[in-house]
Amino acid sequence: MLTSLHRIIYVSRSLLRGDEDQVAVELRRILAVSRRNNASEGLTGALLLGHGSFAQVLEGPMGAVEHAFERIQDDPRHADLVVVEVGAVAARAFPDWSMAFAGAAAAGVAPRVRAVLDQVAASSHATAAESVLGLLDGLIRREAEWAMAH
Repeated sequence: MLTSLHRIIYVSRSLLRGDEDQVAVELRRILAVSRRNNASEGLTGALLLGHGSFAQVLEGPMGAVEHAFERIQDDPRHADLVVVEVGAVAARAFPDWSMAFAGAAAAGVAPRVRAVLDQVAASSHATAAESVLGLLDGLIRREAEWAMAH
């Protein structure tokens, strides 16, 4: 029996505290745990931290997506979580990444992150979902640069 593929995209306010190095250490922890869990559960996706907010895409079997999202909802490192897309999809957007990471420190990225957050605030979730996917798709290659700098 084939398992259908599902995706959830959400944004939330980051509650990570500390200086840049402390946040980098916590992000490495988040990514290590996420990658280990996601690989064992058949999940792929990408995470963006920027402008004081997270944006994340999770994709995989429906049960695994739901289970991961339940953990996320209980995670004290973020608040004000808003789901901007959830449902079945034909293909994975991030098939090669158990959890890609993109920081928003690059020039020109902060306004794009702010635009996504504005779309969510305006309840334009379909537009926000497209924006999150497009933004992450263009940024995930920056992960290696970020990891080497920290």
